[in-house]
Amino acid sequence: MISPPGVKTLLMARERIVSGESGGEEENRFNFALRPKNFSQYIGQETLLRRLKIAVSAAKGRKEPVEHVLLHGPPGLGKTTLAHVIANEMGAQVHASNGPALTKGADLVGILTKLSPGDVLFIDEIHRLPAIVEEYLYPAMEDFKVDITLDAGMHARTITMQIPPFTLIGATTRIGLLTGPMRSRFGIANHLEFYTPEALHEILRHNAKLLEIDYEDSALGELARRSRGTPRIANRLLRRVRDYAAVEAKGKLTPSVTQAALNLEGIDDRGLDEQDRAYLRTLIKVYEGGPAGVEAIAASLGEEIDTLVDVVEPYQLQTGLVMRTRQGRRATKIAYEHLHIEYVPPPATGDDFSPQPELFTDETENS
Repeated sequence: MISPPGVKTLLMARERIVSGESGGEEENRFNFALRPKNFSQYIGQETLLRRLKIAVSAAKGRKEPVEHVLLHGPPGLGKTTLAHVIANEMGAQVHASNGPALTKGADLVGILTKLSPGDVLFIDEIHRLPAIVEEYLYPAMEDFKVDITLDAGMHARTITMQIPPFTLIGATTRIGLLTGPMRSRFGIANHLEFYTPEALHEILRHNAKLLEIDYEDSALGELARRSRGTPRIANRLLRRVRDYAAVEAKGKLTPSVTQAALNLEGIDDRGLDEQDRAYLRTLIKVYEGGPAGVEAIAASLGEEIDTLVDVVEPYQLQTGLVMRTRQGRRATKIAYEHLHIEYVPPPATGDDFSPQPELFTDETENS
């Protein structure tokens, strides 16, 4: 169907089982029951955990709140979980909100005035805080005070209200969108890396026991390899495979049952779904492996550009299936092999790694 002139067609977002984004309140409640409560229960992110343990121990020794913490990285890696772990280690209460929900200064002030000494304020998607709310947050982070304006016009007056010392933990998937002044006010800033298959395997073992699932260890290893380095995806796949096993295999997770369940969901041995494979096929078959601009690929797929950049490409770039060049996206030999397509090397001329011409030649220097 062709849209009338001047009418923009809005594409509906697809629900992807291998997306790191939250699947809604029901999934959040399910994952909350599986979350580790303290550092000893947390699996993976060893370097980050060591830094946080030192910071928490030092703060407890001084009987002060932990420095403000910024956690950044792809969705589904455990930023919210880490915020609750830090609070539990400090014996503090968590007050959670998110950037889009705090639309005006009064929203933030209402939360700050309810804090008790040492509490944790967790703000997810902190890069989406409106500028006016950020202005209220600066003095709260630095001096533990907030300025409140009463009345308006010529009768306006400002009063300063002291608030208890607290720890702000901000989480963001796009740290580049966070303003410089906001970033500079965090004493601790850490990036969460994708998990190794071994760490995901251990997480799945722990969660399978909590869920009282009958499983073979090799079946969980298969799940871990297809979970794209993301605990949220691993837990989601575990639920899907559990349901499949309950109906088709008397409730036991075996490698064959796991593979059948994931094949039914369209997830291959690299953790790619049909949307991922369509992207690679388009890049290889339509654009001869690239280079191709993301706008052209999006138009061929009928997808929004932001969907490809934020959802589809990150994992493919991380695993070496696609690379970005100055001319555009290019499929690697690994992508050809994964789709069982004969690899055609890119032409040597005009390659991104060919030497660039000198800005000044000998003739220019001698003229």
